[in-house]
Amino acid sequence: MPELNTSSLPDLIFTMLFFFMIVTSMREVTLKVEFKVPQGTELEKLEKKSLVSFIYVGRPTEELRKKMGSESRIQLNDKFADVSDVMDYVYQERANMSESDQPYMRVSLKIDQDTKMGIVTDIKQALRKAYALKINYSAQMRQ
Repeated sequence: MPELNTSSLPDLIFTMLFFFMIVTSMREVTLKVEFKVPQGTELEKLEKKSLVSFIYVGRPTEELRKKMGSESRIQLNDKFADVSDVMDYVYQERANMSESDQPYMRVSLKIDQDTKMGIVTDIKQALRKAYALKINYSAQMRQ
């Protein structure tokens, strides 16, 4: 019985590997809060998303609501945080950027439309103390 020719097998494997690397996107943050962003009319698209750090504010997801309650919570990366953690988060995000990109850093607030303004004001004050003065509010285009 003749042997099976496997000389093209590595090419096939690398082709499949390359394909999956191209079409797969990695999730950066696992959302633990639910939010529905407000609608707006004068919206601009962000140019370089690598310079944007996100702060999520909203009610915890259904499975976390039993533990955390139903009040609005702040999420920084993959964990819940307090307003006092916002400054450290900004400093850490800024330290992870190259020195030439640091002046262009933006903080994008993805806030549920039903969130009370008090928590938003507290976050803005913490951002001001951390010298993160370029703030962006995420919204949907009004239809």
